[in-house]
Amino acid sequence: MKLRKLCCVAAMIGSLQACIKDAPLNPEADIVTFKVDEKQLTGQVFIDQSKASINLYVTPEALKSGIVPQIAITPGATITRTPAGPLTAPASDTLHFDTITGRARQQFIVTAANGASSRTYSVRVVTTGIWQWDFENWVTDEKEKYQYPIEKDSAVLWSSGNPGIAIALTGTPKSPEAYPLRMTTDAYHGKGAAEMQTRAGTALSNLVGIKLFAGSMFLGVFDIANAFGAPLEATQFGQPSRGNVVRFTGYYKYTPGAFYQDREGNKVDGKTDECSLYAVLYTGTKRLDATNIHTSDRVIARATLADGTAKAGWTSFDIPFVYTRKAVAGEQYMLAIVASSSKNGDSYEGAVGSRLVLDSLEIVHE
Repeated sequence: MKLRKLCCVAAMIGSLQACIKDAPLNPEADIVTFKVDEKQLTGQVFIDQSKASINLYVTPEALKSGIVPQIAITPGATITRTPAGPLTAPASDTLHFDTITGRARQQFIVTAANGASSRTYSVRVVTTGIWQWDFENWVTDEKEKYQYPIEKDSAVLWSSGNPGIAIALTGTPKSPEAYPLRMTTDAYHGKGAAEMQTRAGTALSNLVGIKLFAGSMFLGVFDIANAFGAPLEATQFGQPSRGNVVRFTGYYKYTPGAFYQDREGNKVDGKTDECSLYAVLYTGTKRLDATNIHTSDRVIARATLADGTAKAGWTSFDIPFVYTRKAVAGEQYMLAIVASSSKNGDSYEGAVGSRLVLDSLEIVHE
């Protein structure tokens, strides 16, 4: 009997070993972190996993000398830098950039442990030169089909809730018209403008209590990792700025939706939706988000559109920045512009169909 039991145990151990041996290798091929010396940064590094791109915000000195990033990748994967060849993560050698365009001369290819899948990450320095936007150039995401504006040099400075909406639109045909932010030819100047429209929630979003999505657009990045778990933290506001901003100008038009609804989706009689538009200057390199942009003591100046009511035709605005204290030489700053087709959209309140169109925005410096 004991011998039989021992044989059974041995067989079980053998089976477990076979299972372990035959377990599939990790199919993921991601750059998990891309760390740079904080003294070389003007803003936090952002890894956009949806686009396999890495945005760097570095000082002019770092742009000239190059950086040595510390790179962490998916366990078991390997990384190659083109054209330099294989690297030993988490460290890489010096990464140089074109000092004129800021474009990286290399890309990073991560190959999964199973050898069958890989991802190519592009790395570039993002700079904000002229703080003027006419929203003439747009790109459609290849997979999810949402749109976002780009600069003339193809840099991406603006983001929106569209990447998060892409998750909530599961089962819905993908097209630019299905998303809250998109390009419109209804422009004040040129051929294009930014159109935001508040959309009804989906069956999936309703399960987590989100009955509507306000159309939004902001200078900054969207952290898709927090899209459902902490959606307000996913909206990372701001791009590096030299400070000393004076005025925020541009043109807009706004049409509120048919009826206002609260967070639970109930109609609120006697209340009309309004748009929201403001610019904020704050200190440091870590971005503020929708949970603290209105309360952080790092904010030193604001320019807020006072009138968010309906405007049938193009309406100009010229808003001075109001400072709580003066900017200090040598201090690092971030500047955010945030627009929404529903003023209380961050609380998931507003009117489905509310439409805000923006064009010819400018931040005027001293």
